[in-house]
Amino acid sequence: MKHPEADQNELYMEYLQTQFHESNKFAPKGEQRVVLVDIDETICFYSGKRRYDLAEPSQENIAKINKLYDEGWRVVYWTARGGSEKSKKAGACYHDFTWKQLESWGCKFHDLSTGTKGEHKKPPYDLVVDDKAKRIEEL
Repeated sequence: MKHPEADQNELYMEYLQTQFHESNKFAPKGEQRVVLVDIDETICFYSGKRRYDLAEPSQENIAKINKLYDEGWRVVYWTARGGSEKSKKAGACYHDFTWKQLESWGCKFHDLSTGTKGEHKKPPYDLVVDDKAKRIEEL
Protein backbone atom coordinates (compact mmCIF):
# COMPACT_ATOMS: atom_id res chain seq x y z
CA MET A 1 0.00 0.00 0.00
CA LYS A 2 1.31 3.42 -0.96
CA HIS A 3 1.86 6.06 1.64
CA PRO A 4 -0.57 9.03 1.22
CA GLU A 5 2.37 11.42 0.88
CA ALA A 6 3.62 9.41 -2.13
CA ASP A 7 0.27 10.03 -3.85
CA GLN A 8 0.55 13.75 -3.08
CA ASN A 9 4.08 13.87 -4.51
CA GLU A 10 2.96 12.08 -7.70
CA LEU A 11 0.01 14.43 -8.06
CA TYR A 12 2.29 17.44 -7.58
CA MET A 13 4.77 16.15 -10.18
CA GLU A 14 1.91 15.61 -12.64
CA TYR A 15 0.68 19.14 -11.90
CA LEU A 16 4.08 20.59 -12.74
CA GLN A 17 3.95 18.92 -16.18
CA THR A 18 0.39 19.99 -17.00
CA GLN A 19 -0.69 23.15 -18.78
CA PHE A 20 -3.99 24.20 -17.19
CA HIS A 21 -6.51 26.59 -18.69
CA GLU A 22 -8.89 28.80 -16.77
CA SER A 23 -12.31 27.18 -16.55
CA ASN A 24 -15.56 29.14 -16.66
CA LYS A 25 -18.45 28.18 -14.41
CA PHE A 26 -20.81 28.75 -17.35
CA ALA A 27 -20.26 29.09 -21.09
CA PRO A 28 -18.24 32.20 -21.94
CA LYS A 29 -20.17 35.28 -22.98
CA GLY A 30 -21.27 34.95 -26.58
CA GLU A 31 -21.43 31.14 -26.54
CA GLN A 32 -24.75 29.31 -26.25
CA ARG A 33 -25.43 28.03 -22.76
CA VAL A 34 -26.91 24.55 -22.41
CA VAL A 35 -29.50 23.57 -19.82
CA LEU A 36 -30.40 19.94 -19.10
CA VAL A 37 -33.94 19.79 -17.75
CA ASP A 38 -35.48 16.80 -16.03
CA ILE A 39 -39.13 16.10 -16.83
CA ASP A 40 -40.88 14.11 -14.11
CA GLU A 41 -41.43 16.06 -10.87
CA THR A 42 -39.93 19.13 -12.59
CA ILE A 43 -42.25 20.18 -15.42
CA CYS A 44 -44.94 17.56 -14.75
CA PHE A 45 -46.38 15.84 -11.71
CA TYR A 46 -48.59 12.88 -10.83
CA SER A 47 -51.73 12.97 -8.69
CA GLY A 48 -52.15 9.21 -8.77
CA LYS A 49 -50.25 6.43 -10.46
CA ARG A 50 -46.79 7.43 -11.66
CA ARG A 51 -47.36 6.44 -15.28
CA TYR A 52 -45.96 8.69 -18.01
CA ASP A 53 -49.22 8.94 -19.94
CA LEU A 54 -50.91 10.22 -16.76
CA ALA A 55 -48.37 13.01 -16.15
CA GLU A 56 -49.93 16.42 -15.52
CA PRO A 57 -47.91 19.31 -16.97
CA SER A 58 -47.08 22.36 -14.88
CA GLN A 59 -47.55 25.27 -17.27
CA GLU A 60 -45.87 27.56 -14.73
CA ASN A 61 -42.70 25.44 -14.75
CA ILE A 62 -42.79 24.91 -18.51
CA ALA A 63 -42.97 28.71 -18.93
CA LYS A 64 -39.76 29.05 -16.88
CA ILE A 65 -37.92 26.67 -19.21
CA ASN A 66 -39.45 28.25 -22.32
CA LYS A 67 -38.13 31.61 -21.07
CA LEU A 68 -34.59 30.17 -21.02
CA TYR A 69 -35.15 28.95 -24.60
CA ASP A 70 -36.34 32.43 -25.62
CA GLU A 71 -33.23 33.94 -23.98
CA GLY A 72 -31.03 31.82 -26.27
CA TRP A 73 -30.25 28.81 -24.09
CA ARG A 74 -30.01 25.39 -25.76
CA VAL A 75 -32.71 23.41 -23.95
CA VAL A 76 -32.25 19.64 -23.70
CA TYR A 77 -34.89 17.71 -21.85
CA TRP A 78 -33.06 14.94 -20.05
CA THR A 79 -35.03 12.10 -18.51
CA ALA A 80 -34.28 8.54 -17.44
CA ARG A 81 -37.62 7.33 -18.86
CA GLY A 82 -36.92 3.83 -20.16
CA GLY A 83 -33.47 3.68 -18.55
CA SER A 84 -34.13 1.30 -15.67
CA GLU A 85 -33.04 -2.31 -16.02
CA LYS A 86 -36.69 -3.37 -15.82
CA SER A 87 -37.62 -1.03 -18.70
CA LYS A 88 -34.65 -2.08 -20.80
CA LYS A 89 -35.46 -5.79 -20.34
CA ALA A 90 -39.05 -5.06 -21.40
CA GLY A 91 -37.79 -3.18 -24.46
CA ALA A 92 -39.51 0.01 -23.32
CA CYS A 93 -38.38 3.16 -25.11
CA TYR A 94 -40.33 6.29 -24.25
CA HIS A 95 -38.37 8.72 -26.44
CA ASP A 96 -40.93 9.24 -29.22
CA PHE A 97 -43.87 9.31 -26.80
CA THR A 98 -42.08 11.84 -24.60
CA TRP A 99 -41.11 14.05 -27.57
CA LYS A 100 -44.77 14.27 -28.64
CA GLN A 101 -45.84 14.80 -25.03
CA LEU A 102 -43.45 17.75 -24.63
CA GLU A 103 -44.71 19.27 -27.87
CA SER A 104 -48.34 18.84 -26.78
CA TRP A 105 -47.55 20.66 -23.53
CA GLY A 106 -46.07 23.61 -25.44
CA CYS A 107 -42.45 22.96 -24.42
CA LYS A 108 -39.77 24.76 -26.41
CA PHE A 109 -36.63 22.64 -26.71
CA HIS A 110 -33.80 21.64 -28.98
CA ASP A 111 -33.31 18.00 -28.05
CA LEU A 112 -34.55 15.16 -25.87
CA SER A 113 -32.39 12.51 -24.26
CA THR A 114 -33.97 9.61 -22.43
CA GLY A 115 -32.61 6.53 -20.74
CA THR A 116 -32.58 4.75 -24.11
CA LYS A 117 -32.22 7.35 -26.85
CA GLY A 118 -30.71 10.75 -27.50
CA GLU A 119 -27.32 12.39 -27.61
CA HIS A 120 -26.79 12.15 -23.85
CA LYS A 121 -28.60 9.12 -22.43
CA LYS A 122 -29.64 9.77 -18.84
CA PRO A 123 -28.92 7.00 -16.35
CA PRO A 124 -31.44 6.26 -13.61
CA TYR A 125 -30.29 7.66 -10.24
CA ASP A 126 -31.61 8.72 -6.86
CA LEU A 127 -29.59 11.87 -6.16
CA VAL A 128 -27.71 14.51 -8.14
CA VAL A 129 -24.92 16.48 -6.54
CA ASP A 130 -23.65 19.28 -8.74
CA ASP A 131 -22.45 22.85 -8.29
CA LYS A 132 -24.68 24.03 -11.14
CA ALA A 133 -27.91 22.32 -10.09
CA LYS A 134 -31.09 24.31 -9.44
CA ARG A 135 -34.54 23.20 -8.47
CA ILE A 136 -37.34 24.43 -10.74
CA GLU A 137 -38.56 26.58 -7.81
CA GLU A 138 -35.31 28.55 -7.94
CA LEU A 139 -35.83 29.72 -11.53
